[in-house]
Amino acid sequence: MPIALTAKVARREDIVAACDAAIALGIRVGMAATHARALVSDLDLRPADPLADAAFLERLARFGVRRWSPVVAVTPPDGLWLDITGCAHLHGGEARFCRRLQVFCRRVGYSVRVAVADTPGAAHALARFGPTELVIVPPGGTGPALAPLPVAALRLDPPALRAARKFGFERVADLLPVARGPLARRLGLPAIVRLDQALGAAAEPIAGIEDIDAPCVEKRLLEPIGTAEAIAHVMRDLLNDLADILQARRLGVRALRLVAARIDGTEQVVGVGTSRPTREAAHLLKLLQLRIERIDPGLGLEHFRLLAPHTEHLDATALGTVLAGDRPLRDPARLVDMVAGRIGASAVYRMIAAASHVPERAAMPGDPGAVAGAWPAWRRPIRLFARPEPLFGVIALWPDQPPRRFEWRGVAHRVVAGDGPERIHGEWWRRDAEIFGIRDYFRVEDDAGGRYWVFRRGNGVESDSGDLSWWMHGVFA
Repeated sequence: MPIALTAKVARREDIVAACDAAIALGIRVGMAATHARALVSDLDLRPADPLADAAFLERLARFGVRRWSPVVAVTPPDGLWLDITGCAHLHGGEARFCRRLQVFCRRVGYSVRVAVADTPGAAHALARFGPTELVIVPPGGTGPALAPLPVAALRLDPPALRAARKFGFERVADLLPVARGPLARRLGLPAIVRLDQALGAAAEPIAGIEDIDAPCVEKRLLEPIGTAEAIAHVMRDLLNDLADILQARRLGVRALRLVAARIDGTEQVVGVGTSRPTREAAHLLKLLQLRIERIDPGLGLEHFRLLAPHTEHLDATALGTVLAGDRPLRDPARLVDMVAGRIGASAVYRMIAAASHVPERAAMPGDPGAVAGAWPAWRRPIRLFARPEPLFGVIALWPDQPPRRFEWRGVAHRVVAGDGPERIHGEWWRRDAEIFGIRDYFRVEDDAGGRYWVFRRGNGVESDSGDLSWWMHGVFA
């Protein structure tokens, strides 16, 4: 049954939302409810609940703070702003993050339109008036992307929209060549502000929603500060206060976000992460001090807020071995945090074993603080190439003998000893192309003492098992 939502507008009931089935029958947003009921006799009309919609958006925004971005704001009545500056790489890039966001919304039963742009105003306009459900504007392409959109995409007030229609302004492209002075006299100053915000000529800070469950402390200063020493002193005080809250809740932080408000109304945000939950103020202070150089104090900072958006349960540490005189195992978590704070979290990892027989899939980078697990007993080279390299001029006795000669990287190698083959089949459950894929691996040694791990595609007999080409996959010590 088609469903539509109604709300009281002025003195009549209007349609404010409709399902796809109702839209297919001619129901449109803004249509009078009596007209819609006359057009579709079995239309299910229900009153809209804007308060429930706002509450749902707020819950979704709090979920986004924990999972997507530290800065998420509600854009009434039906949208969210996500500031993914500096965190898009954590989700695999902007395009992959947007696709995952679409899949998430569809999975819970909601349609979604996503836009990524340099400014919040441009993203807001393209998400609602863009040509497709997913629009990603490259840096510097805001103007051309906004030009074909209608003037209503700039979030103008109804009087400004009526004035725009009166003067013949239909698209954003019609506003761009007009001087700001005459345009302000025709549409009003708020319309110029909206246009400048969308183009990036005027700032539009996003006031992100705060997670009410996240531990948070703040400090307001009597006088603005701007030196690194003063900022570090405020960080120390905030961390001491936050440590007391964390201890009372038996929590440890995995991520910290420091928000410093400048006297001009803008904010400076820096964040740090830890490999393991901790509430040690001295260690967290060292991590935050690495971010001081990223804070632009401007004319001065007057308000600081320290938030822990990601926390985990942290109980007391057992000290029985220490009291007994045994030396405890050294925890590398502090070293990992310091190195990651200097060169980036993605540059610090530990290779862990993965459940795969294919050599390049048998190991993968993981959490540096995690346990590597048990490694298989298979003999593998010390240096395994990420991509196998082709061999040329191979002389070998098929089907199960190692090569006697090959050329690799322009150098000829004469093999004096070899062992194998070790047959590895493709993982057919991943993709159909690996159903008949076979690799025969050999450990060979050349006359110069070099030891290599080479393989042949195919079993040496059947052509559909591989193209019988030879490849170098690793080098032994």
